[in-house]
Amino acid sequence: MPEMRRVRVVIVGSGFGGLAAAIRLRQAGVHDFVILERAADLGGVWRENSYPGCACDVESHLYELSFAPNPDWTRWYPPRAEIWAYIRRLAQDHALTPFIRYNEEVTRAAWDEASARWEITSTGGRWSAQVLVAAPGALATPRLPDLPGLDRFGGPVFHSARWDHDVDLRGKRVAVLGTGASAVQFVPAIQPEVARLILFQRTPGWVIPRRDRPVSPRLRALFRRRPAVQRALRRLLYVRHEALGVAFRHPRLMRVMDPIARRHLRRSVPDPALRTRLTPDYTLGCKRVLVSDDWYPALQQPNVELVTGGAVAAGPGTVTGADGVARPADVIVCGTGFQVTEFVFARCVRGRDGHLLSDTWGPSPQAHLGTTVTGFPNLFLLSGPNTGLGHSSVLLMFEPQVEHLVNALRYMDAHGLAAVEPRPEAQRAFVEAVDRRMRNTVWLRGGCRSWYLDSTGRNSTLWPGTPAAFRRRVSPFRPREYAVRTATG
Repeated sequence: MPEMRRVRVVIVGSGFGGLAAAIRLRQAGVHDFVILERAADLGGVWRENSYPGCACDVESHLYELSFAPNPDWTRWYPPRAEIWAYIRRLAQDHALTPFIRYNEEVTRAAWDEASARWEITSTGGRWSAQVLVAAPGALATPRLPDLPGLDRFGGPVFHSARWDHDVDLRGKRVAVLGTGASAVQFVPAIQPEVARLILFQRTPGWVIPRRDRPVSPRLRALFRRRPAVQRALRRLLYVRHEALGVAFRHPRLMRVMDPIARRHLRRSVPDPALRTRLTPDYTLGCKRVLVSDDWYPALQQPNVELVTGGAVAAGPGTVTGADGVARPADVIVCGTGFQVTEFVFARCVRGRDGHLLSDTWGPSPQAHLGTTVTGFPNLFLLSGPNTGLGHSSVLLMFEPQVEHLVNALRYMDAHGLAAVEPRPEAQRAFVEAVDRRMRNTVWLRGGCRSWYLDSTGRNSTLWPGTPAAFRRRVSPFRPREYAVRTATG
């Protein structure tokens, strides 16, 4: 059995959350940590998603860490390659490379009450840590469709997050399952090269114009010379997104945004029959709002067929739609989303009483401040339940969580503590407050069933307030909300 290596902090994942935690730990004087990355390179979701057309649907200057601005974004909406390069620069500029252990997937993490430490097993060895920071990413595990006959299809089948670049799509008949945020990017990218594209749409999504454009060299030079200008732009973008956020929390105000999406659809799709099939029957914002300028044009090309009702079965070289027609296909691409509410990493984490985090949560994950969990001492989640955003950059949520981690460690050091764990009443009060604020939001009142909701119908994914409110609530470490254990036991 390999020797157990001891560190103060183990961070799982080298995406934005894991790197942000590592950077702030170093800045706070904590250098005894390691980052365990299951893949051979860093980057999280931006490493995994390499599909054609992959980009962010939040503007570049808001989709960056506030303490690490990038003046050199070449487009208003950052393409995947630039985001991945930015993540790599974060690791290099902050000297994080020596702390990363690649090809180490965590298979087990168990709290040892006697030593007040986490015992962690990975594919690369064993670790003992006082603190476990779980940052595996909410969009880490693809959701494959439960499609009867898929195993008999015979041709290539892959998820958009595991794009098979060895498969040449030129001249092929490609069946696409799903019409979500990934599909609206890769469908326009592959449409010109395939012989036929059959798009199986279960539910149409609301689409608003992207209006992407290059960031001029002159403006980039100004950002480098005058960082305050870039900070001002970031604030403007933040305010713009928060104006939209108000409508998410008060669905009646969505009537202001609704005409924008309807006008975009009407101008982009002149055929009334097709336009009807692409018009959602739920309130804008209930499902993830899609941002695209080329989705509607791609669907009107002569080599594209839209099949409403989704796919119901597959067979040798065919995919059958809800209309009962079996359409021939050479390749199936699944744009069917991710296992977000399941928190797959929770299946290998055991807490103080030996229970798995996944069993403790059951079908509806809950956490104090979306960051810590009763029964799991010294465990910090990036990002945990109810820390997502439906209207802005999720990086705005990572930073307060990281500050909570750093402030907790400072408190532990100052008071000689071995462990902190949220009190059940504190966690319960936080979750109840979140659920109260969620009741009248568009996500619960908008007339749809989205991936934001878990199997109980609860929205355990999103934060029902502003990022500023989250920062005020989460950044501080409030000792009264935690049970503590001294270092002497």
